[in-house]
Amino acid sequence: MSSEETAPWMAAPPVQESDQKLPDWYVKHQKDCWGAFLVAPDPSRTDEKWRFSDLKQIRFSELVPAAPVADEKVLIERAKAERVQDYAAHFVFANNRLIYSETDGVAEGVVCLPFDQALVEHSDLVQEHFMKEEATLGGAKFAALHGAASLSGTFIHVSKGVELEKPVVVNHFAGGDFQTVFPHTLVIAGENASVSVMETFESVGTDENSLVVGMVDLVAETAGRLQYVALQDASDVGAKHVQINSSRAGRDARIKAAFVNLGSSWLRNESMNRMMKDGSDIQVLAASLANHNQEYDQRTWQSHEAQHTTSDLLFKNALYDESRTIFEGLIQVHPGSHHTDSYQTCRNLLGSDRAEANAMPGLEIDADQVKCSHGSTSGQISDEEIFYLQARGIPAEDARQIISLGFMNESIARLSGEQIKEHLFERVAAKFRTLKRV
Repeated sequence: MSSEETAPWMAAPPVQESDQKLPDWYVKHQKDCWGAFLVAPDPSRTDEKWRFSDLKQIRFSELVPAAPVADEKVLIERAKAERVQDYAAHFVFANNRLIYSETDGVAEGVVCLPFDQALVEHSDLVQEHFMKEEATLGGAKFAALHGAASLSGTFIHVSKGVELEKPVVVNHFAGGDFQTVFPHTLVIAGENASVSVMETFESVGTDENSLVVGMVDLVAETAGRLQYVALQDASDVGAKHVQINSSRAGRDARIKAAFVNLGSSWLRNESMNRMMKDGSDIQVLAASLANHNQEYDQRTWQSHEAQHTTSDLLFKNALYDESRTIFEGLIQVHPGSHHTDSYQTCRNLLGSDRAEANAMPGLEIDADQVKCSHGSTSGQISDEEIFYLQARGIPAEDARQIISLGFMNESIARLSGEQIKEHLFERVAAKFRTLKRV
């Protein structure tokens, strides 16, 4: 085993100096997480949860907490130019630091704050919901490092009966070799409340070799409605991205969690989804476009823990050049969770003979009167589809792009909010235009 493989990922807890006095419970949490990080084994091919993964991508040996960026103004203007037209609040973070915030559109009954400020001003509420789910899909070491770090990100709480009509928009920028950032998003939709959040993850430059270790906690209480969208469009030269999502839905609550992956040389998405009370529903959506040598590793868990719960997962991957995707998903129906209705679908469109798609869907059912199904397909665009469009005067190359865009956009079309959908459609189309052959 080489020295690079055995070197620690980080020499000391990745914390930033702060004038704020953090709550005692949180300081203890950071200390406990650092201890857990030190003893947690590195991901290994002997672990089923890392099957098919290129572990050379995670031989981290020189990670450091991210330093402040040189030109905040340029990134702020870039974030403003990219955001949707209508929004309730806008936050911009660069290398783990808040550089811009605007909350004029936040309604009464909504708390919308940077995470570190919420730790101080709403400590009990943060403690109640922060990192309550164990990272059981393989990312325990990443989660422990995240828990030990100084966190950027946002805290959003929408009180009972309040509907936040416009989305909260958040931009995260990361840059610098081996620089590591730790965004955390905690969103709580109270009883009969509604909220939508869209986060975008990008690189400062075009050839960054940075690492994002992010976590998201989504909570929808009784009849709450919550939508969360993550757009990842970082540098595909060397940037790496880890995001661990936890969704918990209460009685008759609805959650949509969506991931649009376009950038990064290596990505690991873990999505844990718990339907905890009768009538709860969670939809998990993804649209990923990979080329060059990009690898997207996606692991999911749909946990049905009450009666009359529903869930639907749809992951669409389009692969070009020598890119790779891995999907592993489990639908788990717990004892007594009768009348469950759950679906899991992973579809892969191969635009190259050298691209590789791996899929491992699964079911574990311990209840009666259950309707569950899973499936995975991989294939190329058929010659018949190309011929059909050519016969209508569309060149073959344009025809491939039209078909590919339609394939990708099915997941995005299930989201709420026309501006969000149009923004995502355009970002996907923009990457397609950079491909040499589509």
